[in-house]
Amino acid sequence: MGEREEAGGVDQVEEEFSVWRKNTPFLYDLIISHALEWPSLTVQWLPSPPSPYGDGTFAGHKLILGTHTADDVPNFLLVADVHLPCNPATAIETSLETPEIPKVEISQTIYVDGEVNRARCMPQNSSLIAAKTSGSEVYVFDCTKQAMNQEGGSCDPDLKLRGHDKEGYGLSWSPFKEGYLLSGSNDHKICVWDVSSMPRDKVLEAKYVFEDHGSVVEDVSWHSMNENLFGSVGDDCRLMIWDLRTNKPQQSVVVHEKEVNYLSFNPFNEWVVATASSDTTVGLFDTRKMTSPLHVLSGHTEEVFQVEWDPNHETVLASSADDRRLMVWDLNRIGDEQLEGEAEDGPPELLFSHGGHKAKISDFSWNKNEPWVISSVAEDNTLQVWQMAESIYRDDEDDV
Repeated sequence: MGEREEAGGVDQVEEEFSVWRKNTPFLYDLIISHALEWPSLTVQWLPSPPSPYGDGTFAGHKLILGTHTADDVPNFLLVADVHLPCNPATAIETSLETPEIPKVEISQTIYVDGEVNRARCMPQNSSLIAAKTSGSEVYVFDCTKQAMNQEGGSCDPDLKLRGHDKEGYGLSWSPFKEGYLLSGSNDHKICVWDVSSMPRDKVLEAKYVFEDHGSVVEDVSWHSMNENLFGSVGDDCRLMIWDLRTNKPQQSVVVHEKEVNYLSFNPFNEWVVATASSDTTVGLFDTRKMTSPLHVLSGHTEEVFQVEWDPNHETVLASSADDRRLMVWDLNRIGDEQLEGEAEDGPPELLFSHGGHKAKISDFSWNKNEPWVISSVAEDNTLQVWQMAESIYRDDEDDV
């Protein structure tokens, strides 16, 4: 019975994917699907400005990826060049003339001990990349000091950060305090390091360790406007807001019925934070009154693992879940009237649902330099770079 159900599930995934592929010309202005040798659990656009070339028609963007291998195959942190048309809306035309563009190319491979759970670059210096692996140490690599191709090499990070006893996923660089790195792990701990104090022996102990969560700390994030504040969420269903100047959380509230997997502070509004939970919802909270949500986004059918605000639009955010969907939401549309039948596709604030992955989406990233462009990676070994059709979000642009 189990096998038959599984086979039915596979058939359904293939059927949904085939419908999605058929509809891509109507749904997207840009779509790249790049097959990776091994699945990546992490993806992030580098903030550095894109470099134009080819009469300014195209631009080179950079992404960080990682590998999650099997059978003792070595793991790597990957830097990729993504070649995009400067006007993604013309991507369909340009790709016919120059079929090799848009494309993704791996430009640097850095040897890492253990699978790369999450990798994030320092906003003030995008050459510095922190990586959380299947070990307890956090590695920091300076891409400018690392060889371009380390296949056959060994793991030689520029810094090893110690303080955790177990692996984890939470990782966040401070946008204000250069070198301050925040980390949350399965040992229930939150660690903070200041990597600007580069030690001679390449090993750095945590500057602060916080142990108030009663279970796994799933994610941590610095506040987008206040340099002393950060947030954390975990399997104890809590959202905590911390102030570096004290060693206790300022607030600690149970915000979901199940594990809280991710949080994201709104880059435009200092009071608003979003949370992603295993209860299949995304919660929106005002940090001045966290006892009840401002709004709950319901549309996913499985555990929600990630949520990120759009860096270019205050009311737009995206979430990804175990249902293989990446959903883009626009809070301006909350309460909009829907035509008959539209409610079946989700609430009015659900702007778009990306269905291009055949397995759980592991991570995604908004491109700050190219509005509405998102990269996403999944357990089906794909990296996708995409932008929904302008006709879908244009109404919103008129409102902004």
